[in-house]
Amino acid sequence: AENEETPDFFAEPQAKPYVVVFVGVNGTGKTTTIGKVAYKFNQMGKKVLIVAGDTFRAAAIEQIAIWAERAGVPIVRSQPDSDPAAIIYDGVHSALARGYDVVLIDTAGRQHTKDNLMKELSKIERTIQKLIPDAPHEVILVVDATTGQNAVSQAHNFDKAMKLTGIALTKYDGTSKGGIIFNLKYNLQLPVKLLGVGEGIEDLLPFKAVPFVKAFFEE
Repeated sequence: AENEETPDFFAEPQAKPYVVVFVGVNGTGKTTTIGKVAYKFNQMGKKVLIVAGDTFRAAAIEQIAIWAERAGVPIVRSQPDSDPAAIIYDGVHSALARGYDVVLIDTAGRQHTKDNLMKELSKIERTIQKLIPDAPHEVILVVDATTGQNAVSQAHNFDKAMKLTGIALTKYDGTSKGGIIFNLKYNLQLPVKLLGVGEGIEDLLPFKAVPFVKAFFEE
């Protein structure tokens, strides 16, 4: 493993508002991850806003609203099937106007076609940049630790649509050894920044490579 440590995801944000976009296919635990990240930043005393940009599924909007409530942070949401870029524009605009520290944006995990989804993500990126030219500051791909090789092709597709900066690995426990991390790092040069280790709101850790690598090689 390389010597440099991935900087702690929860270090002091370098920008205000610090804009983080979460991407990934449905079922990876994306919404849950956003809720946990919101909770953690909120616990640090940051003013956090969640934007429900997955308007493709009504259930996604409901689910993220529940997580926002659990995390104790406000949410910007719209009707299902409305334009995600529009709601994301509103969210970022509102964060700027109200002095939020961190904006966490959910995006659709699927569309009618893969092509649609990727176009939508590119549009979302442009929309954010109209308001904050150097945002998003992080684009996190949420990957289910149990998906294996499939995650690499997912990552390539998402990376083409919106440049990824890191990975949140969910559903990780000692049994799913997570060799996928090495795969993604090798194929995409993407660091794992977050590790989801359970269902609870606190079960999200900033990723530390060294103990992980040791655990991986110890039978």
